[in-house]
Amino acid sequence: MANLRPERPEIITLTIPSRLELLNLVDQVTSAISEHLRFGEEARAAVSLAVVEAGTNAIQHGHGHDGVTPVDLRFELLPDRLRVTVHDSGPGFAPPAEAPDMTSPEHLLDQRGRGIFIMRACMDRVDFDFSGGGTTVRLEKLAPAAPNGSDPPGS
Repeated sequence: MANLRPERPEIITLTIPSRLELLNLVDQVTSAISEHLRFGEEARAAVSLAVVEAGTNAIQHGHGHDGVTPVDLRFELLPDRLRVTVHDSGPGFAPPAEAPDMTSPEHLLDQRGRGIFIMRACMDRVDFDFSGGGTTVRLEKLAPAAPNGSDPPGS
């Protein structure tokens, strides 16, 4: 009889103090996970950019660069996708339903607002949650199709 329960995802967690210099570590971990899931070079760069941007927002806006309050990252390696959750304990904000196109001439010199645009451009899904104290950003990137019937990514 087949197992009706879905496979559990592999879960990797990382907690860093709110210091921008630690985002290099977040980038390295994200890149290694994306490579493990067989994402191509462009997809690995996109995922890393989105995760680092979410971490930057948590440090700058959620914790005001305090250097100590933890930012929690959770990587869920699923058969068909990578799901990354970034959580801070800051006050939260109201994200726009549609982030403006930061590449358009009227927004090129804007000082703020690029982060959400970048995350949405790089990932297949981006959600924000402000319940439970703080801000949680959920990022998802679909896994590449397995070539010629080989094992799916993350197997």
